[in-house]
Amino acid sequence: MNDEGLTSSFTIIPPAIPSAGVYFFTTDSGVKYEVRFGRRKDNILHATIVFGVINDEFEGEEYIETNRGEVYRVMATLDKIIRMFMFEHSKVMIYEFTGVAKEDEPDEGATARLNLYKRYLPVIFPESEGWSFKFQASNAVVSKKDRL
Repeated sequence: MNDEGLTSSFTIIPPAIPSAGVYFFTTDSGVKYEVRFGRRKDNILHATIVFGVINDEFEGEEYIETNRGEVYRVMATLDKIIRMFMFEHSKVMIYEFTGVAKEDEPDEGATARLNLYKRYLPVIFPESEGWSFKFQASNAVVSKKDRL
């Protein structure tokens, strides 16, 4: 793993209103990403995080992953965005991610994105800070141990 990639991130465009929960960034290769935080209707302390590419060239495949050698900086940027959101919304105790399958992957189970989450979520949400992880089907759920 590239140490420089873990510490450097792309420039983030935060929401004009912090509670809006939609962040953007563009990689050096011109790939534009959107990171969106949604709240569950049945539990406002449960946020669903969706991120993906929003370039027109990908024809609406917002969950597509590009392989342009920028994954470390993309994940470092996602880490920074999640921490920004957590600072603004300190009461959120559950974060959910979906590992959407690519065309050649099964709809459920170990997708490339879910494998990426398994690698990076412990970095973003350290167990030493009370976070626990549950990976099932194509979802990753991170929750605060001491509050649930």
